[in-house]
Amino acid sequence: MFENISFANPDFFWLFLLLPLAIVWYIFKQKEQTASLRISSAKGFTYSSILPKLKPGLFILRVLALGAIIVALARPQTEDISTRTKTTKGIDIVMAIDVSSSMLARDLKPNRLSALKEVAADFIKQRPNDRIGLVAYAGEGYTKTPITTDKAIVLNALSEISYGQLDDGTAIGMGLATSVNRLKDSKAKSKIIILLTDGVNNTGFIEPQTASELALEFGIKTYTIGLGTNGNALTPISYNADGSFRFGMRQVEIDEELLKDIANTTGGRYFRATDNESLEEIYDEINKLEKTEVEEFKYYRYEEKFRLWVLLAGGLLLLEWILRNTLFRSFV
Repeated sequence: MFENISFANPDFFWLFLLLPLAIVWYIFKQKEQTASLRISSAKGFTYSSILPKLKPGLFILRVLALGAIIVALARPQTEDISTRTKTTKGIDIVMAIDVSSSMLARDLKPNRLSALKEVAADFIKQRPNDRIGLVAYAGEGYTKTPITTDKAIVLNALSEISYGQLDDGTAIGMGLATSVNRLKDSKAKSKIIILLTDGVNNTGFIEPQTASELALEFGIKTYTIGLGTNGNALTPISYNADGSFRFGMRQVEIDEELLKDIANTTGGRYFRATDNESLEEIYDEINKLEKTEVEEFKYYRYEEKFRLWVLLAGGLLLLEWILRNTLFRSFV
């Protein structure tokens, strides 16, 4: 009966301490009112009615009614809480992903691109209040998904990213410039790019330095990630006769100085991911650095439940009055 019930005036429950006193008073009073008569034989006074034994039930009804009144005074009520969240400081994010052939290297498991997609998906799921877009680049760059709050669309687009959709190469400047183009008109309080690559800028008609200056001009912070183990990695080096890749060991080359320069110019940070675990840690770190301010509003709706207890008390008192003036009339 009291599940999910709260009380607006719980101090009235202290009145329950009076009920034991009332019971003691009733017992004491009954003893005082009971007269005794000594006779030699009670045969002529035999009376078989059970009503005198039930007479204390009238007092029990009155005590129960008082208990119900105390509960009613405490004002039992149910509470319905609804919440609404409002993003007070939104963040627009573009994730620029290198999809060149070297992203198929197997120093991360099962390969760099698959490992990145898995970690990036987790990152997206942890940003429910932000708008996120995707840019893919290799020899050139293109927008896979404009910035949107629909995470289902972004996650589906992320799963579709694969090697072979663009000419091979690593056009870091193109990937960064395309990302800047997606964010330059954004009205968000904070705009960031997460640019990941595993190589050296070797193609594209926009220089990375030029793209980073554009990002600075539009107030876009850029976090850069160099992906690849230290040393050699099993990387695609040529094609087999059936068109599949032939893998071989190759020195991992990442232009870390360039990535650091891009990050420093735009107010971001550079990270190096050498395995699956460090890649996860980097995205967790970025997630912590870029916090969205969310204001939560709570609405409370109360439904009063004291009326039931008032009716119960009234019913008990009415029953006690009826019994006292009918069945027990001769004994009160």
